[in-house]
Amino acid sequence: MRKNLYIDGQWRESEIYSDLKSPYSQQTIAKIAQASIEQVEEAIDAAQEAFKVMRNLTAYERSNILEQLVNLLITNKDKAAEIISLESAKPLKFAIGEVERTIETYKFAAEEAKRIYGEVLPIDAAKNGANKIGLTIREPLGVVAAITPFNFPMNLVAHKLGPAIAAGNTVVLKPASQTPLSSIFLAELLSQTDLPKGAFNLVTGSGRTVGDVLVESEKVKMVTFTGSPGVGLGIKQRAGLKKVSLELGSNAGLIIDQHTDIDVITDKCVVGAFSNQGQICISLQRIYVHESVAEEFLQKFKEKAEKLVLGDPLNITTDISTLISIEDNNRALSWIDEAIAEGAKLISGGQVEANILKPTILAEVPSISKVSCQEVFAPIVTVNKISTVQEAIEAINDSRFGLQAGIFTNDIRKASKAMHLLEVGGVVINDIPTFRVDHMPYGGVKESGNCREGIKYAIEEMTELKLVIWNQ
Repeated sequence: MRKNLYIDGQWRESEIYSDLKSPYSQQTIAKIAQASIEQVEEAIDAAQEAFKVMRNLTAYERSNILEQLVNLLITNKDKAAEIISLESAKPLKFAIGEVERTIETYKFAAEEAKRIYGEVLPIDAAKNGANKIGLTIREPLGVVAAITPFNFPMNLVAHKLGPAIAAGNTVVLKPASQTPLSSIFLAELLSQTDLPKGAFNLVTGSGRTVGDVLVESEKVKMVTFTGSPGVGLGIKQRAGLKKVSLELGSNAGLIIDQHTDIDVITDKCVVGAFSNQGQICISLQRIYVHESVAEEFLQKFKEKAEKLVLGDPLNITTDISTLISIEDNNRALSWIDEAIAEGAKLISGGQVEANILKPTILAEVPSISKVSCQEVFAPIVTVNKISTVQEAIEAINDSRFGLQAGIFTNDIRKASKAMHLLEVGGVVINDIPTFRVDHMPYGGVKESGNCREGIKYAIEEMTELKLVIWNQ
């Protein structure tokens, strides 16, 4: 089935189509249009023209458009989940969860569209400011280019499209090449709303063709990107003076202190490490557990991980399915073998069964091993013993990433120390670092990014702060 581009409110054919294969079955599920440079430029032009209309919509009208999209997603929730599962191999139970989160994200956007505030400044607080007041207002930027990854093909689009519409911007979306069907379905839904023609454009194709044009175009006022640090840094270097919002990689760490409930913690760790096959930016990758409870933790963690059901992502009972590509399977296996060669102990998993990498637990892993120091993006987790919380904090900070980290402890002083000393964008106390809800400020430090998502905070990124001085 051919899937076309969506430009200026119209479905457009392309000269070239590429096969899209299911990661699980390896069967062709669609033929995806590959946008030409000229078509990407047309999409940008359409978005620029539509901005003349979009910027003049009232907050009520922008909010209403987002509410219309929410209602359409609620009506089509099951279909949306099946699309996610089919194209990304995300188990259906988690795909349903993603659609529910997507609905909530657009709801937050609809609400925040009505809460874009400025402030009044007492200019007369300065010696030369008599008889003057200052106002700040937030204005939309214009054309926003959104480049999104495969692992949350609906909700991570919502985190870019939602605040862009709420603020009055227009969008050109380039979804991940592995998961374009979710965005194509989104375009079909948006065409049924009151969104002005050209305010949303969808261009599928390679990053080199589509992405480069979007990043380098002077008509694009902001690029918002979620993906790998290497690609993100390249975008920043080529983007010129336009705004660039980067949400990049991580190798999230968790500290487990003594005197904690290991039963509860292991349940959470199974979810944090293995949901969506570990293909989550804040997937639990490194665990530092106090030596007094390490043996109990490893035993229970292993038992629970080995009970996970492997299989077809479209089966509602499946917990773990295949990675996004065979190449990623091979990479993950090579990293496991490398870690073992460097001294790590294989506790569980480490093998592929029916093209599915089993949930893998490695212990006593050197910090130089790729499964520890790089973003693994696979169902692999490392477990190392520590004797103090300070030791664990130093181990987590010994990373080029800094997105989120977590700590389980009953000692408020240790929680406070972790809160202040962990070099990350978010610290989660008494839960896993994989925790996220869609209105909180979410983003990292170091090579994990330069922005904060979460609708309210993304709107700030997607608007320009204008100062008005009024001489009374």
